[in-house]
Amino acid sequence: MTTPKLELQGVSKAFDDKPVLREVDLVVAPHEVVCLIGSSGSGKSTMLKCVNLLVPIDEGSVLLDGADITASGVNANQVREEMGIVFQAFNLFPHMTVLDNITLSPRKVHGTRKAQAEDKARELLEGFGLSDKVDEYPDRLSGGEQQRVAVIRALATEPELMLFDEVTSALDPELVAEVLNVIRALKDDGMTMVIATHEMGFARDVADQVCFLDQGRILEHGPPRQIFSSPSEARTEQFLQRIIDAGRL
Repeated sequence: MTTPKLELQGVSKAFDDKPVLREVDLVVAPHEVVCLIGSSGSGKSTMLKCVNLLVPIDEGSVLLDGADITASGVNANQVREEMGIVFQAFNLFPHMTVLDNITLSPRKVHGTRKAQAEDKARELLEGFGLSDKVDEYPDRLSGGEQQRVAVIRALATEPELMLFDEVTSALDPELVAEVLNVIRALKDDGMTMVIATHEMGFARDVADQVCFLDQGRILEHGPPRQIFSSPSEARTEQFLQRIIDAGRL
């Protein structure tokens, strides 16, 4: 039996005694794409931050390749080397060129030689249609280009798991497609991904598994066809109907 790439076991988290995650269980197989959907405040972003150890959990365990990364004594920085995370805010360093932004972590954290890191960065930039932006600064890029650079920066350390937190939310509508196409390309390459998204059509098309979160719980999960066509929970159906009424599915 294949060991899951990622597993959450009874994960709970509260802020100021307000529960944000409630006994969340999730299994992500290698090369699987899982999309997290649900209204704002349902716990999607917090779940990703718990996986990346940016937020400590209160109860439960998070396992990466079968190892408990939330156990006491675990080196969080070493764990993060195995995964990349991209947020809706691009978080690029404005005083650095695109090339320097991408190569910073491989050189400073992983000890990669500068020439090797730059070769890898140029390869990634070319693959995502940004080879002409190597020497540009972030404020000279469009929002879609900045977000693609943020994705490339996360990929430069060669992670085995990618986490995406509403990466299109800060973009103008016409720029959303170019970022989603990058994620589709990663799926084609076999990258394991957990994606919190409001893009329902994208989730339906790209996900192997869709999880609907409500009030900190995974209320329902399954293949996209099941979740979007015949949800078993009334709350899921209500959420999706609102999305349809808004013309977003």
